[in-house]
Amino acid sequence: MAEGVRVLHVSQPTDGGVAVYVAQAAADQARRGWDVAVACPETRVGRDGLPARLAESGVPHIPWNAGRSPGPRTLDEARALRWIVRYFAPDVLHLHSAKAGLAGRLLRPAGTRRPATIFQPHGWSWLAATGAGAAAALRWERHAARRRTDALVCVGSGELRLGEDAGVRGPYRLVRNGVDRSLFTPAGDAERRAARAALGLPADAPLAVCVGRLTRQKGQDVLLAAWPAVRERCPRALLALVGDGDDLPRLRRAADGLPGVLFVPPMPDTRAWLAAAHLVVLPSRWEGLPLVALEALARGRSLVCSDVPGLAEVLPYGAGALVPPEEPGALAAELVSRLARPEDVDAEGRAGAVASEGFDLSGTLGLLSALTAELAGRGPVPVPSGDAGTESGVAAGRAGDAFPPLPPNSSR
Repeated sequence: MAEGVRVLHVSQPTDGGVAVYVAQAAADQARRGWDVAVACPETRVGRDGLPARLAESGVPHIPWNAGRSPGPRTLDEARALRWIVRYFAPDVLHLHSAKAGLAGRLLRPAGTRRPATIFQPHGWSWLAATGAGAAAALRWERHAARRRTDALVCVGSGELRLGEDAGVRGPYRLVRNGVDRSLFTPAGDAERRAARAALGLPADAPLAVCVGRLTRQKGQDVLLAAWPAVRERCPRALLALVGDGDDLPRLRRAADGLPGVLFVPPMPDTRAWLAAAHLVVLPSRWEGLPLVALEALARGRSLVCSDVPGLAEVLPYGAGALVPPEEPGALAAELVSRLARPEDVDAEGRAGAVASEGFDLSGTLGLLSALTAELAGRGPVPVPSGDAGTESGVAAGRAGDAFPPLPPNSSR
């Protein structure tokens, strides 16, 4: 389908869920015979990250050295990205997350042949800011969505509704995240025991695992505030925080003296930690639609998470619990009810594994490639049938709608 499409993906994050998504999308499009490259920062030698993932799949990496937050260098970053776009000359420019969305739309390439532009926020930029910064981010997103975006791809229906409610008007497309269910398979008791032995964990201690960047967004500080109440009721319980990030020093200080807390470096493959867990906890303050939630469900693990858009829409009834964000007491109560009787949470895990069937990665990648081909001018997009429904995987346009027609001023 649609041979000869030329796509440039751009991402400032080189680790975490965004990096995994970009690597999966680029590799899938390259397998379709398209000309695909990814512009992103270099990573330190020996450190796993997006460039390493691209090398594994043979997708070219174009260095684009950009910082995570906007600042004095943003204009230079935008100029550098504009040069990369002119050099690669894509049919479609796919911008992932806030910094690429800013730099890639701030200085659009001149001339009559501009690439069609996809912006995929993976979590709205104003949610990460406060005060004047949040207001400025929202003003920018409103302007850029209306004037400088040909498709605004949301990874979940909650993210789409948040954008609409905030006054961001644009050509929305809903392409819900998916999980590779050939890799993330349900883990039974035998695999749990094997994973614990390999990781050096006690065979029978109740274990909660939290995977993600150590940042304010992910709410690990709330989890640590809840942990003393958990240990009071479950003295043998363990908590593993798997990841790295700017908040690591602060979180280590907060965990000083707390029994049973393990800090685990980030790793490219979290399947062993998910297998070892009795439950997975995601106390996020906001989300797009996190891959780790889908991976936990696919591994057959009970999920305790914040009741925020992007998490509420993926947790089916009977597969775990939703708790109000930033409420350690409520979080502790749900953890205790499961870790006190860890053998009882396996039924929740089985329910989650069944629900994960509606989030298969192949449907996500198929719909994303169809949208990209349409924007490249390769004809109309057939809405996939059987891959997923509006409530169970991927959908198109506004929640539940077919693809809306492209706006008349779309770049082709």
